[in-house]
Amino acid sequence: MSIVLKQPVTGPAAWTGKDIQTDASWVLHLDPSHIQALDDALATLQGKGLSFPNFTSDDFPIGHALKKLLTDLAEVLENGRGFALWRGLPVDRYSEDELKAVYYGIGLHLGLPVCQNPRGDLLGEVMAVGDPKDIRTRVYETNLYLPYHSDPSDVVGLLCVRKAKQGGVSSLVSVARIYNEILEKHPEYLGLFYRMFYFEHLCEPEPSLSPIFSYHKGKLSCRYLRQYLELGCDIKGVPLSKVEIEALDCFDQIMQSPDIRVDMLMEPGDLQFANNYAVLHSRTVLKTMRTQRLAAECSDCG
Repeated sequence: MSIVLKQPVTGPAAWTGKDIQTDASWVLHLDPSHIQALDDALATLQGKGLSFPNFTSDDFPIGHALKKLLTDLAEVLENGRGFALWRGLPVDRYSEDELKAVYYGIGLHLGLPVCQNPRGDLLGEVMAVGDPKDIRTRVYETNLYLPYHSDPSDVVGLLCVRKAKQGGVSSLVSVARIYNEILEKHPEYLGLFYRMFYFEHLCEPEPSLSPIFSYHKGKLSCRYLRQYLELGCDIKGVPLSKVEIEALDCFDQIMQSPDIRVDMLMEPGDLQFANNYAVLHSRTVLKTMRTQRLAAECSDCG
């Protein structure tokens, strides 16, 4: 049972954009030994006649050094700042199928894969291929602005394969920092965020109940995407009250502050990982179609 946290969140999870811009420790550059370990794992997989997604972590042995990187990453995601960026995966070296196998294989050593959409895809291609007028289309399948949100999994990963000439900036914001700002400036709304709201999600048959904030066993977590919250309440016939709308407006205003977010234009070969309970993520409008990214979600990180 969650209790209402009435003290500010401290520690590395309560970062601001200013903190991050002066701290290079969240970026890790893969070295040749890491790439070789991935190539060896891919060769082992192919030697068994296996390919994405029909294999397990045992079929994709990554070696001690890379396994330690993933162990360290899991600690950062669970108990640190909640996100990290890996750079230097040579995406042009691999065929499309090989790249999916490598990316999926990395994820298998981090957690258990979950479906991206109602089709059951384990990797989602972030490309403008969907109909933006269709409510069932996932926003990542369009070139539209993707509002700050969390996904219903423990961790979300994003691999940049190709980038747009304009747009597509990835942005992250700390849940703990949003919480601290609300606690300091608008504590009158705090209890409302612990109430149950109906959230619609395209992978679920019906909207499900969830609080926005939850505090349990010393950990603050968040579930948020206002569009799906409003849609879920509408489907269930439970309209938001005036004070709830005010609270959500307050949340959005703080969340959108340029002082607390970190923006990054991902380059081909960049891998971004984020804890869905501790970090909200967003993407600006894609102004060209020449972009491709692979998104993956997993549970039971670590």
